[in-house]
Amino acid sequence: MKKSNLGKFFLIIFILIFSHTKCYSEIIVLSKCDHKEDKFLKNEYILNLNELLMTRNYVYNEKTYQKYRITDLSVKKSNTYVRNIYEEDDKIFTLKHGYPQFYTQILIYKGKPEIFMKSVLNDIEGISKISTCKKIEKFDQQS
Repeated sequence: MKKSNLGKFFLIIFILIFSHTKCYSEIIVLSKCDHKEDKFLKNEYILNLNELLMTRNYVYNEKTYQKYRITDLSVKKSNTYVRNIYEEDDKIFTLKHGYPQFYTQILIYKGKPEIFMKSVLNDIEGISKISTCKKIEKFDQQS
């Protein structure tokens, strides 16, 4: 076989192999989440494990909104924030927020309805439950 024909052959094989390769992404939605201190009309966490992003959507009820609005005029009744996440064993963590001596992270155990806050101060770790979700949905997207 000539070199040009051999190159075309391998190119065709390469295209055939990778055109049938499917990409999967896993999305976990934790919704109807209560909170230890605050009340919400909507409180959900969307974990996109393929893109390593967590999106939290929440809407305060009127009493909670007024509580935070008194001290901070920038507080909105409806909010969304996005954080980078990573997986470690069956745990999902947000990236560390804070300083090296003191930081916080959101911690979620895969398949469990609880949301935890991990706080670390001078290498001393504390974990507290901040929310329990009533509904967990898992989506495997295929492309």
